[in-house]
Amino acid sequence: MKTKYLKINPADNVAVAIVELPAGTTLTVDGKEVVLNDTIPAGHKFALQDLAEGENVIKYGYPIGHVKKAQKQGDWLNENNIKTNLAGLLEYTYNPVNAELNIPNRNLTFKGYRRSNGQVGVRNEIWIVPTVGCVNGIVGQLAEGLRRETGGKGVDAIAAFPHNYGCSQLGEDHENTKKILRDMVLHPNAGGVLVVGLGCENNQPDVFREFLGEYDQERVKFLVVQKVEDEYEEGMKLLRQLYEKASQDVRTDVPLSELRVGLKCGGSDGFSGITANPLLGMFSDFLVAQGGTTVLTEVPEMFGAETILMNRCRTRELFDQTVKLINDFKEYFLSHGEPVGENPSPGNKAGGISTLEDKALGCTQKCGKSYVQGVMSYGERLQVKGLNLLSAPGNDLVAATALASCGCHIVLFTTGRGTPFGTYVPTMKVSTNSTLAHNKPGWIDFNAGVIVEDEPMELTCERFIDYVIRVASGEPVNNEKKGYREIAIFKNGVTL
Repeated sequence: MKTKYLKINPADNVAVAIVELPAGTTLTVDGKEVVLNDTIPAGHKFALQDLAEGENVIKYGYPIGHVKKAQKQGDWLNENNIKTNLAGLLEYTYNPVNAELNIPNRNLTFKGYRRSNGQVGVRNEIWIVPTVGCVNGIVGQLAEGLRRETGGKGVDAIAAFPHNYGCSQLGEDHENTKKILRDMVLHPNAGGVLVVGLGCENNQPDVFREFLGEYDQERVKFLVVQKVEDEYEEGMKLLRQLYEKASQDVRTDVPLSELRVGLKCGGSDGFSGITANPLLGMFSDFLVAQGGTTVLTEVPEMFGAETILMNRCRTRELFDQTVKLINDFKEYFLSHGEPVGENPSPGNKAGGISTLEDKALGCTQKCGKSYVQGVMSYGERLQVKGLNLLSAPGNDLVAATALASCGCHIVLFTTGRGTPFGTYVPTMKVSTNSTLAHNKPGWIDFNAGVIVEDEPMELTCERFIDYVIRVASGEPVNNEKKGYREIAIFKNGVTL
């Protein structure tokens, strides 16, 4: 361990404890002695100077809120004595910055599946997708039946994806369900998809078929269970056809420019913005420089750092779209009588995150320093390469599903507290600290905690690039090994 604390930005008036620091500890920060008045847990902040009541707390070089009352140098600063500066809707001004990257193209490749429409998948799986929750039991039985019959040989997985929606929904909710299910059916990680409908639901199978647009009829089959006598046997017949086709697919060399990854965090802690998130940012910049694509979502977790993203928008039009992305979500909060700035969870706070700005400034580091090239609404599919912003909430399952549904092959998920879940594409867990990685080896795929120990971030990033390429080429991550695969669809309206 090289240091016991970290001052992230020269402008900061707080530092972060790397290990627990007992009260009375004397530290030398920027040539000045700081005596700790409290025991500072690992990942938490302490004041580097006296702060007057209402004075801003600066971390990452930006305000993360203000102190509720005067604080002394060496005090522990947390959610009990820091208050957010966030309020309602804001007016924004476009102040573009130069975000050109000086990263060479290394002409790297991965082993992927080239589909008939030219798209590339990193997995070749058989998926069973229900149009409505009423058939959840059937799709589970069908998936189990095909696994039992084939042993899954020749494909990467056979999976059903139950959900609660598809009926009794109106307006935007109904459209959201249709879009996410459409995006799943068309996702290149699927070598074959069986769409299973009931027949009487709002999400009518025939209408949904039209909603798909162009699709490979040899790779996508439909079953409406009210229209057949034996839904299991009819479903198995269709699955055998899909399996026969998909099991012949083989991996080929694909340029890294074809890779699309989602950037996600959950169960964050005070190390998230120091280790794992900056690592993903460095990786994002690298992948974008190779011609690839990364996607940042969790819009409420941009609040307080949104201007950084706005000023990196390549065009004024993208800036306007980003402003709408932010303000639409703020209006969603306000329309339900909820405050804009009260987001950190109990786990976040226990890990050292005190305000939404504190969280946001750490979260947004996942997207590095490159230009924003695209802005997408919820359920929309990727149209442009480079860094994209996607509208979705902070909820881990909903946001990860949204990332997969826009076309991401893999979701990179940083966490300081740990979580086992995965969505329907490989969901790679990157720990912010080594303790979590050691305690939860069945959850964590890559440990970024070494960055505050003895490994330069540049070296960690090289190892991470290699690991992501291996995963894209077929190496399973923990959620795949354990079969932790779920979808969750955003809902904000009326249920009949």
